[in-house]
Order: sequence, then structure tokens, then C-alpha cells
Amino acid sequence: MQGARIISTGSAVPNSTINNSQMCRLVDTSDEWIVTRTGIKERRILTGLNKSVIDLALVASIKALDKVSMNPSEIDLIILATSSPNDLFGSASQLQAKIKAYNAVAFDLTAACSGFVLATVTASQFLQNGNYRNILVVGADVLSKWVNWSDRSTCILFGDAAGAVILQSSLQKDNAILGFQLNTDGNYYRHLSISYKEVINPHPILSLYQGSFQSIYMNGKEVYKFAVSQVPLSILKCLNSLNLSIDDIDWLLLHQANERILNAVADKLSINSSKIIANLSKYGNTSAASIPLALDEAVQDKKIVKDDIIVISGFGAGLTWGTLIVQWKCK
Repeated sequence: MQGARIISTGSAVPNSTINNSQMCRLVDTSDEWIVTRTGIKERRILTGLNKSVIDLALVASIKALDKVSMNPSEIDLIILATSSPNDLFGSASQLQAKIKAYNAVAFDLTAACSGFVLATVTASQFLQNGNYRNILVVGADVLSKWVNWSDRSTCILFGDAAGAVILQSSLQKDNAILGFQLNTDGNYYRHLSISYKEVINPHPILSLYQGSFQSIYMNGKEVYKFAVSQVPLSILKCLNSLNLSIDDIDWLLLHQANERILNAVADKLSINSSKIIANLSKYGNTSAASIPLALDEAVQDKKIVKDDIIVISGFGAGLTWGTLIVQWKCK
């Protein structure tokens, strides 16, 4: 077995911003109502004809490659964590072509807001068993394309973004992907979904049922209860498996869903709020992009330093949740 570590990060957000004052002109709400309940002040929205998740993933990927002066031909695998591809057959191959990583195999991974955690864990397995040397993991979503902009309960929450990391194999003694804990409970998938609605398609010979995907639906109360109850348990189980304690944590990086969730999880674990990495107020919930986007900003701001222990947890649709514990090895 080899080790694995993150060697670079990158991120991208659209230029267009919708702040809470503008949101008030779309639905019956107020800045105070949104900030009090979510902590969100503005969100970025991808606009323009034929713009897709790939446009953001491309920029984030190039930034990550440039930081370590890596030629795209050195990438062996690309995992694109997204729930908003521009092609239901998968979008990762488009990213591979655009960055000219022609030696890389590429595939999509769909796990919504937990997608980046699951994609990073998947990448680490390929590295630690010696199959690959360099893997590009991208979390990217453009859920603005799937929001009902007249639904106050969801349209205020979501924004568009992409975040990327490059993972590289290492000697076992330099391993920085310390451990993980993953869970799914499909009994509650309806609490957060983009459902497919079928209708019969009249045909002279065949009885065909065809349809289309609907807008985002979320039972906010149930999702909140799920996150606040299950995420701390996942973190504790992961820490215990590594013989680490709460005191060993330097940074808590959660999926940026709701400020109340971030604070409630930290409170349950008795983690000081100064250790929470958060950028929710600027971007809203960017689904699979939220964790790598926040990670990249924290690295750029020099908050995270060598040997810091970072507890990363994603949670969301599925319902799926997971924890990844990383030791930062970049200089």
C-alpha cells in the first residue's frame, strides 16, 4: 500500500451575483429572513447561452494544475462529482478533452452535496493501491438551472461553483488521507431530490412512458434534523477509528449548506467556532463544489498550514453523508 495526499487546489465561481435584496424582488422574503435562517447574503449564478458546469470545472482544474506546474498529460484519472451535468451520459469526458488530459480516464460521480467527499475517497483508493499516480477530483454544480425561482424555500439557498484538488500517490509514511466514514440511507431520499416525472407518450404501436426532471425539492426541516444528528456521529466514528480526539482537530470543513447546521455540528462536538471554515455567506449552497471551494479559499488565505488536521464532512441528497480526515502536507 502507498500513501495519498492533496498537492494542489483550485476553484471557480461565476461573475454574476444575486444578493438578498435582489432575491426579495423574485420571491416574498427579506434579507433579515434569509440571513437569520441560512447565513447566506449572496450567491453566484452561471449565466449566458450554452454555459454549463464544464465551464466552471475547467477554470478550477486549470488553476489547480498551474499551482503545481503540472502538465495535464500527467493526470491518470479525472473524477467529476456533480449532480448537474450538461449530459446525462456524463460530463467528465468533456473536461478531460478541454484540459487536454488525454492520458486520463474520466467519469462522473453523483452523490449531490456529499459528492466531493465520496470522489476524494474513491481517488485515494486508486492511489493507495498503486494503480495511479495523479488524480484530478472536481466538485462542480450549477443547481441554478434546476431551481424553481418562485419557490422561496429553495431558490434562496443555491449557487453555482466548482472546486478542484489534485491528489498524488506518496510513500506510506507521507500518507495524508488518514481515514473516512461513509453512509447512505435511501429510505429518506424524497427529503431532497430532483425527481423524474413520467407521462404516457401516445404512440400507435407502443405504450411509452417518457418525461422530464423536475425542480429541486427539499424538506428543509427533515434535512436539518438529519445533518445535525448524523454528521457529528460520523465524525466521531472516524476520529475514533484513527485514535484521534476532538482536540486534535485544527479545522472543521463541512458542506456549506446552512450556517445553523455548521454551528450546531460544531456545538455538538464541542469544537470552537474559530475552527470552522465557512464561506457560505458569499456563495450559498454550491452542492458538490462547496467543500473544495471553501478549502481552496482557506489555503489561499493561508489559514491552513502544514500538518494541520482537517475534518471534512459532506451531507445531503440520498440521503448520503460522509467524513474524510486529512492531514495537510502542502508547504
